[in-house]
Amino acid sequence: MKRTMYIITAGSVALTVVFAVLFANTRTDAFYSLAVTFGTVAYHFLMRLGVGFAFDITMKNRADYNSAWFKCRPWEKKLYKFLGVKNRKHRLPTFEPNVFNPKLHTWDEIAQAMCQAELVHETIVILSFVPVAFSAVFGAFWVFLITSLCAAAFDLMFVIIQRYNRPRIIRLIKHR
Repeated sequence: MKRTMYIITAGSVALTVVFAVLFANTRTDAFYSLAVTFGTVAYHFLMRLGVGFAFDITMKNRADYNSAWFKCRPWEKKLYKFLGVKNRKHRLPTFEPNVFNPKLHTWDEIAQAMCQAELVHETIVILSFVPVAFSAVFGAFWVFLITSLCAAAFDLMFVIIQRYNRPRIIRLIKHR
């Protein structure tokens, strides 16, 4: 997953530059649209990598999983059941699977990393809407809004998975 993220990021940045240069030289609408499209993709991937890097540097996978922010709310279990999280959680990729590997880390370390991962994805959900502001310059408000909503929904799935799994991990910690 990590390699794929880096490849897509580098590719989208490169394609943004290529199509921006082509547009600057030809003034062709298709090149303009492609430059804006790949620029938006580049933003989303660069932002995700940057947010993850910033949290890694500052938190180092250390978060207080007993904090009120990370406590499961009474309504969450019903939501997770409605969404079928139990049956779907294994389908999502993990950026760094080793961080959640019980052979390499204690359950306490894994729970802390889960909290950090949740914060990363919550931050990404919020920052996914920054491109909507780009519509003031580039137009196409609805395109930016829809892509931002899709990007936010994608990261919200990761928040849900972290919040769904963490209570089980905390129970394991308390029983040991």
